[in-house]
Amino acid sequence: MAKNKKAFNFEQALGDLEALVTAMESGEMSLEDSLAAFESGIRLTRECQEALKQAEQKVQLLLSETGETAAFALELSEGDEPA
Repeated sequence: MAKNKKAFNFEQALGDLEALVTAMESGEMSLEDSLAAFESGIRLTRECQEALKQAEQKVQLLLSETGETAAFALELSEGDEPA
């Protein structure tokens, strides 16, 4: 049976993570709420990292298809903005 997983929205997850951090930094949360927020933050962080990893792999695949991977990697290693 396939899982019904809603589409991941990176920007929304990042916004939710920022809101969690702000709430936790306020110091007004109970210990239980802080732990729950921390757990949610870890989950959101992992989801964002996975989304970024998938995006990076897609970019590498697309660039390898055009033969531009080496030039792109060289630009990034030199600190230049990609063209």
